[in-house]
Amino acid sequence: MNNQDKFLKSQKVLRLATIGRNKTPHIVPVWYLYNLKKIYIGTNTRTQKVKNVKKNRRVSFCVDVGIKSPDIQGMMGQGNANLILEKSKVKQIAKKILLKYFNTMKNISAKELLNDTDCIIEIIPEKWSRWLY
Repeated sequence: MNNQDKFLKSQKVLRLATIGRNKTPHIVPVWYLYNLKKIYIGTNTRTQKVKNVKKNRRVSFCVDVGIKSPDIQGMMGQGNANLILEKSKVKQIAKKILLKYFNTMKNISAKELLNDTDCIIEIIPEKWSRWLY
């Protein structure tokens, strides 16, 4: 596994940018899973980010850490997003995402989030930028 993959797998928050009404950017922090060079975000079809992806698949994203050198690093990229709506696949991926944050599905918040997740945003990155200071 290269350093880029290690970094993306180890971080907790990704900022996702979609294009909303009137071509206005919509940026939101999300929990995510990075696997096999793709990014997966569990969500609900009622969210603005999903509505935006339905209209325009192009997205940008950023993952970064640190506020003081030498521990400042990050990655950003662009790509296309797909919506995964097949119930069994959504639940399978959503559980993997939630386990990254809760370590168990016995947690009441994890159960509630799983029940509310009816969609996975799958991002296929095309362009990457990385910084390290």
